[in-house]
Amino acid sequence: MAGDLEQLVRYTRIQEIVGDVIRLQASGVDLGGMAEVENTDGERSLARVIGLDHKLASLQVFACGKGLSTNATVQFLGRPLDVVFSPNILGRIFRGSGEALDSGPDLSAEPHINVVGPTVNPVMRVMPTKMIETRVPMIDLFNCLVESQKIPIFSVAGEPHSELLARIGFQADADVLVFGGLGLIFDDYHFFRSSFEEHGVFGRTVMFVNQASDPLVERLLVPDMALAVAEKFAVEENKRVLVLLTDMTAYADAMKEIGVAQERIPAVRGYMGDLYTQLAKRYEKACDFKGAGSVTILTVTTMPGDDVTHPVPDNTGYITEGQFYLHGGIIDPFGSLSRLKQHVVGKATREDHSQIMNTMIRLYSEAVESQRKQAMAFELSAFDSKLLKFGKLFRERFMDIRVSMGVIEALDLCWKTLAECFDSEELLMKQNLIDKYFPK
Repeated sequence: MAGDLEQLVRYTRIQEIVGDVIRLQASGVDLGGMAEVENTDGERSLARVIGLDHKLASLQVFACGKGLSTNATVQFLGRPLDVVFSPNILGRIFRGSGEALDSGPDLSAEPHINVVGPTVNPVMRVMPTKMIETRVPMIDLFNCLVESQKIPIFSVAGEPHSELLARIGFQADADVLVFGGLGLIFDDYHFFRSSFEEHGVFGRTVMFVNQASDPLVERLLVPDMALAVAEKFAVEENKRVLVLLTDMTAYADAMKEIGVAQERIPAVRGYMGDLYTQLAKRYEKACDFKGAGSVTILTVTTMPGDDVTHPVPDNTGYITEGQFYLHGGIIDPFGSLSRLKQHVVGKATREDHSQIMNTMIRLYSEAVESQRKQAMAFELSAFDSKLLKFGKLFRERFMDIRVSMGVIEALDLCWKTLAECFDSEELLMKQNLIDKYFPK
């Protein structure tokens, strides 16, 4: 009863306002708890406790601190942030505050779940053994996406990472798609929404969107909301869920800005010292649940200045199981890596997958060397000419991110491409596979 009465108290003395962060003396407050802030003009906004220093509580105001008076009142709600969850959220779009962004039916009477929950018990994790077919050859053939994997797309500004992420979303073999947009401009938000609608997957998609003009705190909540919903679909509905998040660098920048407002001591390049921990807490939600479904996480991480040593991609690389490196409009076969592909190559796919994967990359690497020799006017051998032809076909048929084909179709096209460029004895592959698959 005392705790309930404590929550009814309205605090009327805000000591400090720094950007979107307010500070006031309060007792009985929990970290991550929600509050309602009412300005002197009657305007109300939700806020979230982001820091506690003895009795001094720091709150991030959802509607930003601009125009907020120190005479505003604050009432703590005695609950953490929650989000609506039921099958009725499929095909719906939500803000980072959890409010519906579309004009669909009211969902306030639907069940709600806490956004921040415990990590998965390791005993309930299953070893990844299932492949998620994306119909993108450079992924399915050379760096398979595996159920329960956490993997980023490393990119830079100007690269078509939104197009690639959307394509994977509507082509991937998954039951439910959960999309989280972080600091999106309206054009990008509209692109993702229209892409999912046009390709018929919007009915099994949930979107959580924070646009660039929305409050910063909502940007930090989008991944937690998306992952909480994804985990619930996987555990309670036995669904294979694919989570798409873009852009995690915008998420890290939001953490940095709030850290500065809290007067925390920054670490490398202004980012907070817990950057790794905060990223890992989200990525580790990827899981293949024992006796239930799975959560697979695919994100975009933009690298400022194409610098892979930047704190965000650098920390991400230690957490995730590889990366898809988008460079020059293509998924770079040399910079990309999937550390879980050995769990599915030749097991969940055809017996020739491993040999084809290694042979195609080896020959393409040699084709790149032949291109350099040609550019420097060296004399080319007959085999160099074959390699140049192969390199051209490889780029056209497999490397373009707009190419769409199933993994079996792609394997057959690999054999066809090899037959068009080389004799069978030049491939250095297992003879039994050549006898079975090499076109006569």
